[in-house]
Amino acid sequence: MGNSRKHENAGYGNPLIVSYSYSGNTHRIAQEIQAMLKCDWCEIYPWQPYPMAFTELLEQVRKEIRTGYYPRLLPGSRSPYSCRIILAGSPNWCGSIAPPLASWLYRNDLSGKIILPFCSHCGGVEADFRREIARLCPRADVRETLEVVGDGGEGLREMLRQWLVRTGIWEEAAMGIV
Repeated sequence: MGNSRKHENAGYGNPLIVSYSYSGNTHRIAQEIQAMLKCDWCEIYPWQPYPMAFTELLEQVRKEIRTGYYPRLLPGSRSPYSCRIILAGSPNWCGSIAPPLASWLYRNDLSGKIILPFCSHCGGVEADFRREIARLCPRADVRETLEVVGDGGEGLREMLRQWLVRTGIWEEAAMGIV
């Protein structure tokens, strides 16, 4: 019997990682979480890719965040409804969640779910992902955000383990009930 089946039989469903990555840093963090928790991972992509030129990217992102724009996403994201725990990752863009992740959160009812936010950043504007996600998902249990500089380097695995312990997920993972 596979790991997913064990979680489903326990009534919890398999945890789900949902992430958007522009440069690859958030992708690496999500990849490491998946390896540690042996859970499903859904990468989300905007219908219209972001510009590669930094100044154009920054201009578009600032406008989307300022106007509360939720971009259309490519189809194929996994449904979160059978999951109790959602690990939601994004780059920190201008002190905010990247619009593709905000769009996914906005379009899914995550009432009663535990949400663990994580982000990659380059030391720019500080963000409050926990508050932003709680606004988008008011009936979810949004826990501590993990902020990782770049892709976390060699200390990423230990940083993730400590975060999962602080949020109460690591013991559940060890017991096979996440």
